[in-house]
Amino acid sequence: MKENKVTFLTQAAMIAAIYVVLTYVFAPFSFGEIQIRISEALTILPLFTPAAIPGLFIGCLIGNILGGAILPDIIFGSLATLLGAVFTWLLRGHSKFLGPVPPIAANTIIVPFVLRYGYGIVLPIPFMMLTVGIGEVLSCGVLGMIVYFALARYKGVIFTKASA
Repeated sequence: MKENKVTFLTQAAMIAAIYVVLTYVFAPFSFGEIQIRISEALTILPLFTPAAIPGLFIGCLIGNILGGAILPDIIFGSLATLLGAVFTWLLRGHSKFLGPVPPIAANTIIVPFVLRYGYGIVLPIPFMMLTVGIGEVLSCGVLGMIVYFALARYKGVIFTKASA
């Protein structure tokens, strides 16, 4: 039982750290009304382990703080990632291609309102939903599925049964 907790915490911490590093390294593309957050490719990981849920949330939270985001973005952007991760976990028994849908939907709906009311960007919200949505499809959908297929063959090695 103790091993399960250690495995869970280790996986969550590693996922959070990778998310932060990817967000920080690719910061010029990770923020704004037109963004492709490369770290969002990791939102596919709840299909492999529940440890990805806190890992993604904490990684997004720290990534937003280090990226200089304002408080509403830190809070609601991180909550969007948390919602996406939880619903991706809930879809794990269904088609793997549904895995990217929750984070795409959560960020497409929430982030434009943060951009409008937090940052004061006056572009129309439907337009920002389109631009954020396209970025999410690229990062979660395309890159996320590349991550999925790269990791799927190692599922029993990288993500042990203790994590599922």
